Amino acid sequence: MKVAELFVKCLEHEGVEYIFGVPGEENIDLMDALKDSSIQFVVTRHETGAAFMASHYGRLTGKPGVCLATLGPGATNLLTGVANANMDQSPIVAITGQAGLNRQHKISHQYYDLVSVFDPVTKWNAQVKKAEIVPEVIRKAFQVANQEKPGATHIDLPEDIAGMEVEANPLEIRREPISIASDDMIQDAAELISHANSPIILAGNGITRDNASKNLRQFVEKHQIPVVHSFMGKGALSWDHELSLLTAGVDNDYPSCAFAEADLIIPVGFDMAEVAPKSWNPNGETPILHIDSQPAETDEYYPVETSLIGDISSNLDKLSESLSPKKRDLTWVATIREKALGELKEFENDTSFPMKPQKIISDLRAVLNKEDIVISDVGAHKMWTSRLFHSYEPNTCLISNGLASMGVAVPGAIGAKLVHPDKTVVALCGDGAFQMTSAELETAKRLKLPIVVLLWRDEGYGLIKWHQLKHFGRASHIDFTNPDFIKLAEAYGFEAMQINAGDTLQDTLQKAISLNKPVLIDCPVDYDENMKLTEKLKNMQCE
Repeated sequence: MKVAELFVKCLEHEGVEYIFGVPGEENIDLMDALKDSSIQFVVTRHETGAAFMASHYGRLTGKPGVCLATLGPGATNLLTGVANANMDQSPIVAITGQAGLNRQHKISHQYYDLVSVFDPVTKWNAQVKKAEIVPEVIRKAFQVANQEKPGATHIDLPEDIAGMEVEANPLEIRREPISIASDDMIQDAAELISHANSPIILAGNGITRDNASKNLRQFVEKHQIPVVHSFMGKGALSWDHELSLLTAGVDNDYPSCAFAEADLIIPVGFDMAEVAPKSWNPNGETPILHIDSQPAETDEYYPVETSLIGDISSNLDKLSESLSPKKRDLTWVATIREKALGELKEFENDTSFPMKPQKIISDLRAVLNKEDIVISDVGAHKMWTSRLFHSYEPNTCLISNGLASMGVAVPGAIGAKLVHPDKTVVALCGDGAFQMTSAELETAKRLKLPIVVLLWRDEGYGLIKWHQLKHFGRASHIDFTNPDFIKLAEAYGFEAMQINAGDTLQDTLQKAISLNKPVLIDCPVDYDENMKLTEKLKNMQCE
């Protein structure tokens, strides 16, 4: 068989369902081999979108998503999405076509050393230099991508190698044992918590990756320790639980009062790329009990007293068994929750237009079921979504908060809908981010995926304007003009709906969901609320 056929056979052996990408001249052997495969190749309109789709597939399934590009510009287009997945700890395997070995020693058309290019943004990558190593390369790529902490791997396949004849078979998939903390470390952690009067948990995305939400909830119930979530940890504890202190990540927000109250912070499955510890432990004085799959990053503001390294579920259960329940004064938790939840309630009947961010979030939460999925793009709306869209379950509000690349939501919604066809999937996009990957509307339509795109339109880069106003009191170079989004969506085959009044979004969302077809909703937003929030939080009192 050809190397390309063996390559596809190995991918099938790894359980690959989809490959997202844009084919090219240098991977025609691979594309031909996929013609007879059980794997569905999803042609995308841009390589970055392909990597975003693979990333969200990986995040939601726990299996590496796969994306593909050709050499040169195809590969460099893929790079941003691969880097985004790697920093979000989403498992993906990126495949690039490459110039033949016979021309890599000299300046050659579209040739770059892609192993070097991808090295900084992947956990591991390699070029297939010999036909017989294909099974090893693919097995290692999937194994490393899925190891905690997950991330991106990359395989570079030269065109002349792809067309060679070879005889080999996929390698057996062996599951690695998962370590747990020693009894001595468990006991040290239990003593640390026992001596704390006001411990809090910082729940990160590792809880979801480890399927440890149930274990966390049992631990919290038994020991009455409140929980603050990172952007990517939302839903580890349901937002309506009395011990949920919602989501941290915006400076001086309500959860900041929780960190100020704490005499012990317990990050569980926390990925430090999300938000620097300096923002929630500003003096670096509150001790840390680090519970994660990997040792902590060295950081001045992350003073680790004790670590529990290994399987998060098992370590939480062992810690719970070793820890005696302790009566704690939790009146401060109720006070913080009341203030934070009051902000959303304040705007649930607001009818002003353009719509305020708080009202958009309130309406969206009102119409979605607990298990439905919201994917936020990057922009001012991301900050409002992280603060106010409260989650019942993990992986129901997906926020990219590592590399945080714009343009992630529409491709991400496509990946999510392929994984969960039975759930409503809504992509939240600013008009700036939307235009970066809006061509993928055609992909959604072609695949007959009934995603809903809720477009927050303000005719500019709202998040950058927000920062400029905070620092300088004036904005610079952030305005742009937009196309007619209704006509654009219709041209792609989407149903398109326009919001023209502040009291119509809920009904429009319900109609969009009921149509069971791809829908775009164009919703003008009033981002004057951004600076109002800045002033409000600046003057916030924690008592």
